[in-house]
Amino acid sequence: MFLTDLPAQSMARQRVMKETPDKPLVTFVILNWNQAELTAECLESIRRQDYDNYHVLVVDNGSRDRSAEILRQRFPWVELLVIEENVGYGGGNNAGIEHALRTPVDYLFLLNNDTSVAPDMLSILIETAEANPQAGIIGPTMYYFDPPDVIWSGENYVNWGLGEVTRKLMGQSVPQDVLRQANDCKVDHIDTCAALVRREVFESIGVLDPRFFINFEDLDFDLRAKRAGFDVVYVPGAFMWHKVSLAMGLASPATTYYMTRNALLLFWTRAPLLWKPFAVVSIILRTTRTMLAWSLKPEYRSEIYQRKLRANAFALRDFFLRCFGRMSEDVARVCYPS
Repeated sequence: MFLTDLPAQSMARQRVMKETPDKPLVTFVILNWNQAELTAECLESIRRQDYDNYHVLVVDNGSRDRSAEILRQRFPWVELLVIEENVGYGGGNNAGIEHALRTPVDYLFLLNNDTSVAPDMLSILIETAEANPQAGIIGPTMYYFDPPDVIWSGENYVNWGLGEVTRKLMGQSVPQDVLRQANDCKVDHIDTCAALVRREVFESIGVLDPRFFINFEDLDFDLRAKRAGFDVVYVPGAFMWHKVSLAMGLASPATTYYMTRNALLLFWTRAPLLWKPFAVVSIILRTTRTMLAWSLKPEYRSEIYQRKLRANAFALRDFFLRCFGRMSEDVARVCYPS
């Protein structure tokens, strides 16, 4: 299933470890799927980091566009792990995580390929992590790539009664100077589009749950970490920028399917016992209301909304039938019509 580690890249890893043995070793794990140029832009931003004890592992998740060949040629200092088929966001990241944990790495940094990171981002996050041994998952302020001063994610909390995540600063234009003066804080959720994770977290709770395939596996991971006694910490003064949802499409039928099904799975699995029925019923009611609007209102009669309507129906079906992981063929025919 996997192609082998490149010897030259293993030597590069050893050189980094020898040059800065006094600093924790960080491995970036970046998933690529048919997006070589996007991944290249992300790697260029990592190259500018002022923290010098890091290694980069790119997991090519079954690409069919020569991504692996392109990235291997352009970035010989990057380790490349090739998966022969697309095993989803969770599965691809898990392959990289498990590969990295076979080395003496101290932290893993899970990073989406549709991102760009500030040169001092990793230094700031490591400083926070090393000062707080209970900090298991540490994340930066995540701005939109465009506009670059508007926050996408950062201070996130779970609303158990409504079955949703509250992104406290989402959509707000907040200057970097202001955020650099803000205090770090404990939160419920750091998106794994940019998350520094202490090695001990994986050793304690395992990897991402493959049932999610894509979407909500990061919140599930955060909640498991918190229950194991680790803190999830947001660091306002560290920055990155996210080109949101370029791989799936922000409002595609596939996104609709996985977001609905996996929200139900997440809250049914992780909500406190007393909140569990409230969370699940809230999600079902919101989904049903949306489906009715897409069915009855003229402005939603387009082909894309009708496919999203059917995708939501399949999501509800599959939650109740306990069908998780990669979408089945009948769902794929709706989400990806030929």
